Amino acid sequence: MSAYRVAFAPVAEEALGKLASPSGFRAAVARTLGANPYGHGSTSVGGDRERREAVVSRVIVRYVISAGILTITVVRLIPEP
Repeated sequence: MSAYRVAFAPVAEEALGKLASPSGFRAAVARTLGANPYGHGSTSVGGDRERREAVVSRVIVRYVISAGILTITVVRLIPEP
């Protein structure tokens, strides 16, 4: 079960629709980043601890953590070429 709710910004939602298995990818993000958004080999972006990126199922996921409301918002997906 995820500790954090996972939301996708409109641009990320559009990119999600282009993946081979959108529902499988959503589940992988919830299972990994939703359980621990600071873990899973994630790194901060621009020196901001709440702006992060990690690789999930061969896709770079950029996201923002809202720790106060236990939500992460995926803002960009960058599939491997």
